Amino acid sequence: MEYMKIMKNNSYQSKTYPFYFLVGALVLYLMLFVIPGVMGIYYSFTDWNSYSDKINFIGLQNFKTIFFSTTGDRYMFYIFNTLKFTVVTTILKTALALMLALLVNEGIKFKNLHRAIIFMPAILSMLVTGLIFKSILNPETGLLNEFLKAIHLGGLAQQWLVDLKLAFGSIMAVDIWKGLGYIMTIMLSGLQSIDKSYYEAADIDGGNYFKKFRYITYPLMLPTIAVTLVLNLLYGLKVFDAVYVLTNGGPGDATDVMYTVIFRQFSNGMYGLGTTMSTILFVIMVFVGFFVIKLLNKEEVDM
Repeated sequence: MEYMKIMKNNSYQSKTYPFYFLVGALVLYLMLFVIPGVMGIYYSFTDWNSYSDKINFIGLQNFKTIFFSTTGDRYMFYIFNTLKFTVVTTILKTALALMLALLVNEGIKFKNLHRAIIFMPAILSMLVTGLIFKSILNPETGLLNEFLKAIHLGGLAQQWLVDLKLAFGSIMAVDIWKGLGYIMTIMLSGLQSIDKSYYEAADIDGGNYFKKFRYITYPLMLPTIAVTLVLNLLYGLKVFDAVYVLTNGGPGDATDVMYTVIFRQFSNGMYGLGTTMSTILFVIMVFVGFFVIKLLNKEEVDM
């Protein structure tokens, strides 16, 4: 018994690290994230701009401008665009990535090749991807429209990035294409962590594919799905590069999202209003992330 107690104490001590190991990381985190974040929240209550040397505290005036002024409708439109992009891309990426992961996990030839091909777009930067698709979707000389005309389907040729009704959907399609392989890889790791004995027991009980998915795969994949949902939601709320490269918010401001507006406000020297938009976006991200995690944890417990 004494030997076991000594071993237990040694095991505990071997897993304990001195506090000063954390000091460097904490200092960097405070300097690069916490302090700038707090300063950003403070400046959202000021009229900080490049046209005046003095910064005045104006309380909630910036928030009133965004939500209640005559120009507030446009800001609400940008927020709506951001939420629309986030919801649509999150749902489609998660669903399609899970389907692809199930497909390439087993039961298909050349699995590794298919996985590599699907993952390849994730390697490209959004700048490169955007420039490629900007050329492909060009209404006059783009590959997509030229292909449709070549197969006598010219009636389906569209002004993909110019038409008000199609531009935002085209951006979302490009983003889904690029991010699908990365999310599929996360899903695939979750599938491969499931013990095969569960499926063997289901086979003995005569369970078909859909019952195995409903009662084994889906419940055990919930933690992985939660991770991918949070990643997709946070990325969708912060989207900037896809919109900026493909349309720069156009036509007009039809495809503008919160980050493109923040970028434009800072470019115009309206720093206080820009930080206000950043603060609103931060609050939305915290709320959405917390809500999704709580919802999925509740569903996991219920199962």
